Amino acid sequence: MRSYLAILWQEFVLFKRKFRSITLGAMISPVLYLIAFGWGLGGGMTVGGHNYLQFVIPGIVALTTMMVSFSTVGNAVNLSRIYDKTFEEFMVAPVKMTVYAAGKISAGALRGLYSGVLILLIALFFPTGLKLNALFFLILILNCLVFAALGFTAGVLIDSHADMAKFTNFVITPMAFLCGTFFPLEKMPWLIKAFIGLLPLTHTSQGLRNSGGHLGMLGLNVVVLALYFVVLFVVGVRTCTKAEAIG
Repeated sequence: MRSYLAILWQEFVLFKRKFRSITLGAMISPVLYLIAFGWGLGGGMTVGGHNYLQFVIPGIVALTTMMVSFSTVGNAVNLSRIYDKTFEEFMVAPVKMTVYAAGKISAGALRGLYSGVLILLIALFFPTGLKLNALFFLILILNCLVFAALGFTAGVLIDSHADMAKFTNFVITPMAFLCGTFFPLEKMPWLIKAFIGLLPLTHTSQGLRNSGGHLGMLGLNVVVLALYFVVLFVVGVRTCTKAEAIG
């Protein structure tokens, strides 16, 4: 427990040092999305009988928390392995890989959650109609944990920062735009729609929009996200453990 809290404290100290840049960086893209889709496109469109802005804001929250959680952990772990060489210090320290992974993933998820809260505060200036209840925040937290765990696993497995950028371009960016974030999936070809329906960000977008609706669908969203997190966490820990044994 002390090791876990020590890792969180280290990340908190780094967060404090870069508080302004982190906050501004987390706000720029969402603000641009809100202006473009809220005052621009959103003013003249409806989706499912509702204003387009009410549809798109949960998508913006989902994709922003995904990208922040992933990049915070993935880039930090990858750089510490390849360039800073600080990853090895944790591996030889009396810290279990499970604790190390949990600490890094929790810190990344908290950064993602922070960015999500910032967007929700900005969205107060728009007529969103969001239902901010316990299920909404449960799905939001699970989304942050899933992509922080994905970032940790990718940071451990990928052997160059350039390849990390490629992974982002080929995996993260397509999810950001295709998983029901900016448009409904009903008109997509059934095969593509079925594939997109398996992706975690799709369940986050659906869950955030329907947090006050059908509990059966929300339950499915929660279960899928939880399974993704468990699988990614186990893969990341096992990869670290193998690297430690080889070292």
